[in-house]
Amino acid sequence: MRFFRFLCFFIPLSGCSSYHPLPLSNASVQQQLRTPAAKALQIAAAQLHHPLLASVPLNFRSGLGPDQAAILAVLLNPKLRADRDRRGLAAAQLIQAGIIPNPTIGYTRDFVTGGSTAGTVTAFGFTGSWDISALVSHGAKVAAALANLQAIDLDVAWTEWQIAVAAKLALYRVMALEEELSRARQIATDQQQTVDTLQAAVDRHEKSVLDLAAAQASREDARATELTLEQELDRQRLELKKAVGVLPETNLSIQEGVALPSHFPLPSDVELVADLENRRLDLVGLRQGYQSQEQTVRAAVLAQFPKIVLGFNPHSSDTTNVHTAGFGITIDLPIFDRNQGNIAIETATRQKLFDEYATRVFEAHSDIATAVADIRSLNRQVAAAEAALPVLRHLVDIAKEASDQGAADVLGYFQAKTNLNQKSLQIIKLKQQLVDSRIALELASGRYLPAGDWQIKSE
Repeated sequence: MRFFRFLCFFIPLSGCSSYHPLPLSNASVQQQLRTPAAKALQIAAAQLHHPLLASVPLNFRSGLGPDQAAILAVLLNPKLRADRDRRGLAAAQLIQAGIIPNPTIGYTRDFVTGGSTAGTVTAFGFTGSWDISALVSHGAKVAAALANLQAIDLDVAWTEWQIAVAAKLALYRVMALEEELSRARQIATDQQQTVDTLQAAVDRHEKSVLDLAAAQASREDARATELTLEQELDRQRLELKKAVGVLPETNLSIQEGVALPSHFPLPSDVELVADLENRRLDLVGLRQGYQSQEQTVRAAVLAQFPKIVLGFNPHSSDTTNVHTAGFGITIDLPIFDRNQGNIAIETATRQKLFDEYATRVFEAHSDIATAVADIRSLNRQVAAAEAALPVLRHLVDIAKEASDQGAADVLGYFQAKTNLNQKSLQIIKLKQQLVDSRIALELASGRYLPAGDWQIKSE
């Protein structure tokens, strides 16, 4: 009896986990969202290990460059914190898959309460049993959980890389909008000067009111463009902070000397698609997920075998004081339930994963081809537009000189300046499209290209 009491009290307590509350309060959330100190971020950036991202030093005094924004996003973006929690869940599932069922023990006592009680004693019995059917699919379940953990690790790394590239793109878009806004303000200033000049000419009866009205309409259009770009820039700055993972009130400065690239070198088509399925982390992760499902199907097939429970009766006594020992086996008869439902579900899930993988590979090849075609076209468009700039600058100089000498109307000079600024604005937009296309190529090919490698003029 003492041994039985010891088991009753000790077994439920041995190896038990204790409860630790995690309060969801405003203070705890704010603490989670607080940006770490600069020194801590620099150390974390130096220690970053990622299959696609190379570690770069962070220097907050000189501002953020594209690569620094990418690394900072991996360190700070709150979405990644929540996504990385999936690793803990998968690890817990692996632990659960490796646990086999506990054996059960029992103890009974039967007291004699009436009847022919002569020579009778109190009966007792010890029993034990163990469901061994779980051992049949144990190995397959562990293998499935392990493959699932590896798949989630790769999927998290893929998400980290996507967010890093998105932060880099957001910074380039801020740079582009700043340049566009600068040009738009210059155009608005030129249009205002045109209006002022025409107003003076109308007052002298040298120009018509129609000419003045047309100039005023152009000025209002230029002003509307300026205001629109100011709004887009404010929004894009917030998008950059969101992509990096800092609060909206945080001050983020962009590194000086970083310019929008005019040309992107392109690897060969063969190089872009070579080893694509091993280079893109999402495809590698999908393969691991498929292997996990393969083992899940195997476990479901193994689980169709009848459930077997072994029972033991090491020592028991009846009321006549006869002592016995024995064992028993309980087997389910698979007449109705042969686990056919779970087998069908897991098999269909496996086919779905197979088709998803094939579709993702197809889309990757298509996306690479589209991005390459866009980059080649934009490379030519930027080159052609930049080739026109010297001509337009020369026209501005000629118009300025003619205006100063009184040989031409000053309106011609303002119009030449506006044409030059409009062409510059067009080039900025083309460069931004070039950046967007190159980011699309990075995502499609699974190749991270540091910003410093983007302006090599070779193809």
